[in-house]
Amino acid sequence: MNNLSKHFAHGMLAALALALAGCGGPSILSDSSGKLSGQRPGHYKETEATRIAKGFPVHGVDVSKYQGNVDWMAVAEGGVNFAYIKATEGGDRLDPKFFQNWHGAKAAGLPRGAYHFVYWCRPWQEEMAWFERNVPRDPDALPPVLDVEATPTSTSCPRRLEKQQTLQEIRQMLSEMERYYGKKPIIYTTVDFYEAMFSDGEMSNFPMWIRSTKHHPAVRYGDRAWHFWQYQSDAWVRGIPTRVDRNAFYGDEKDWRNWLKTNSFESASAR
Repeated sequence: MNNLSKHFAHGMLAALALALAGCGGPSILSDSSGKLSGQRPGHYKETEATRIAKGFPVHGVDVSKYQGNVDWMAVAEGGVNFAYIKATEGGDRLDPKFFQNWHGAKAAGLPRGAYHFVYWCRPWQEEMAWFERNVPRDPDALPPVLDVEATPTSTSCPRRLEKQQTLQEIRQMLSEMERYYGKKPIIYTTVDFYEAMFSDGEMSNFPMWIRSTKHHPAVRYGDRAWHFWQYQSDAWVRGIPTRVDRNAFYGDEKDWRNWLKTNSFESASAR
């Protein structure tokens, strides 16, 4: 376990105390007028989650076609530290804004990575082949993300997810991502899926990106270590024409720089 992982494992309560004290708020959260963050006056209501998130200095966004045409230079200049971009879904869907966002974020000098949304009625091999076909092996990219969520209202995929089979498929997809991109992939998940699949400690050897837009992650995820926290789903951020998700990285700016260095192509290839 590296120093950052140890920091994640034992620092949950300390981070909560720091956040509640309001220390070290990042620029995209610190301007109540909305001028710096790009928020539109009258459209922002602080929640427990956004208040606590001010205690983390590194913040980012995740986007898809629904954010329209993003001005990535404005996003980078507005205090955003990173972006995750939707690339693919299932075995045949490519987000129509992926390449525009992928190249735009890089041109703006913003660290960015790609994520794949799992469609549970396609063979995992087809899904990974589709992701690899569309997402370049860019040495500057953040580690890829596997977005695993329950989809009980899907009209095209009525499959009931059995825990052990689902976990096995997730392991295979993560292993393939790591093999192809040379970087440890990240799991994105929601509370309901986490409780059904991961709450007993499964997949603890992979970084986790969790969603909790009302409370501190510890309220629903206990002492589970996490690397990224999606704390808001309706933010206004400069350069993005629609509401967008905001996320915090678990750690300070030094941790962030170390994490970026650890996940560089050269470091990953040397493992």
